[in-house]
Amino acid sequence: MDFRGAHILSVKQFERTDVDRVFQVADAMVPYAHRQRATRALEGAILGNMFFEPSTRTRVSFGCAFNLLGGQVRETTDVKTSSISKGESLYDTARVISGYSDVIVMRHPQTGSVAEFAKASRVPVINGGDGPNEHPSQALLDLYTIKKELQSNDGQIDGMHIAMIGDLKHGRTVHSLSQLLLLYNNITFTLITPAELRMPEAIVSELKQAGHTVIETEDMEAGLNDNDTIYLTRIQEERFTTKLEADIYRGRFRLNQSIYTRYCQPNTVIMHPLPRDSRAEANELDNDLNQHPSLAIFRQTDNGVLVRMALFALILGVAEKVDDSARDVGWYTGGRF
Repeated sequence: MDFRGAHILSVKQFERTDVDRVFQVADAMVPYAHRQRATRALEGAILGNMFFEPSTRTRVSFGCAFNLLGGQVRETTDVKTSSISKGESLYDTARVISGYSDVIVMRHPQTGSVAEFAKASRVPVINGGDGPNEHPSQALLDLYTIKKELQSNDGQIDGMHIAMIGDLKHGRTVHSLSQLLLLYNNITFTLITPAELRMPEAIVSELKQAGHTVIETEDMEAGLNDNDTIYLTRIQEERFTTKLEADIYRGRFRLNQSIYTRYCQPNTVIMHPLPRDSRAEANELDNDLNQHPSLAIFRQTDNGVLVRMALFALILGVAEKVDDSARDVGWYTGGRF
């Protein structure tokens, strides 16, 4: 893949060597993400952050990643504050905003909308999530996290066992991660979900055709056995017709310290794309796991900045130039890492 000037719309664009390249550059971003060093590699560049669905982590981490490379960020965070609310087409919006930006990150509730936007854009576009369809940068940061977590226990992605739990029908994070894992070998997927919220058949078929093992079950306790990684998702309430419909499934699959100790293998990595629904009726990932060493959810969010910095550096052609303007930081970083 030639990253320079490329749109990042789908994990299907990537070969395994492309993923390795992103991870290699992400590793090199650690001193900048950890505020040990500062760079002006993207000084003068502008990111157009366009989010037409609610977002905290994705929107802020993309902006943070761009700022850490020396660039500036301009944000649109609601359809109501944009000319789309006045009937402007995605084509016209893309032509205008791409004239103001050097790269654009876009989230939109409709499947395929970001790809449509990219066709009219004059600058690279990164898909920050298009409805229930895909979320490629989340899949990359999830896989980067899995790799790091497994390596700490002398494991690897090839041959691993992963349990995916929750709303697998509407969860774009599990859709993209599953498709990215097609690039690897001999993985066992245990898909734990109500029958009504099962993973799309097209993805399940792809996994099986690629030689992976797929187990589908509604029995969470049995499904938790013999996994290297657990990936939980919330019920995607915004994808249901009504809240009452979503409430049918809310809280059906929960993980807490007691269940983890009883059914999971030692050192099983716990992941979640966030936000986790901590309301009493849901609570799919209990706070009593907050201090557990295998809880990787906040390492995931930190890794998201690294991976998104890597994407910007590769797309804008500065991956080899980041160190050229590097300097030590002059402020107190608080030892956050």
